[in-house]
Amino acid sequence: MSEFFTLQLDYLLRLLIAAICGLAIGYEREVKMKDAGIKTHFVVSVGAALIMIISKYGFQDQVGLSNISIDPTRIASQVVSGVGFIGAGLIFIKDKSIVGLTTAAGIWATAGIGLAMGSGLYLIGLSATLIIIIGQVLLNKKIKWLPPTKAEVLFLQVEAKVTIINDIKEIFKAQNITILSLIGEISKEPTPLIDLEIQIKTDKDFNKLKLLSILQDNPIVKSIKF
Repeated sequence: MSEFFTLQLDYLLRLLIAAICGLAIGYEREVKMKDAGIKTHFVVSVGAALIMIISKYGFQDQVGLSNISIDPTRIASQVVSGVGFIGAGLIFIKDKSIVGLTTAAGIWATAGIGLAMGSGLYLIGLSATLIIIIGQVLLNKKIKWLPPTKAEVLFLQVEAKVTIINDIKEIFKAQNITILSLIGEISKEPTPLIDLEIQIKTDKDFNKLKLLSILQDNPIVKSIKF
């Protein structure tokens, strides 16, 4: 009987450590105002640990029976697939940029930590928790040290002439603005015009009003929309 309770306490300890690791990672995400915070990471970590315990120890009474074949890794492997659905719900497009990838990856990693705790790999699980938290904090600061960049999309209606693409490129080149993509289409206006969709890379020094003024002053540009 004492051995039974010792084993149950060991399982409980695994759940508690998984919960602490999930809370720690979730807190780091919550501080940064991410969609998945403390509660989500807590539940994923504890749930993964629980499933790992069931997968590893829940069928011991069936082990050794000649007519039963057991693969203890099968249940745990489904955690990785299942958590993928949660992660997919956190990834979306905002202002033509993909956001939520880091949080989704964090959920997936938290499930891995829960599996590690559930299987009794305490050192590996705790180490992974520390590495993830420290890595996210340091990499976030490192990114802030780098010049921030983002993309802007603008729509121009310009004269339909042979050299128009090169002319537009020269305008942006003179302002040290990098064109990421340029799509053109001949409009159905009575006067031949070309509709351009231009995606540009900008930084913290980008002045939208200055670029707007330069484009408005150019006779080949008929209309502008940011």
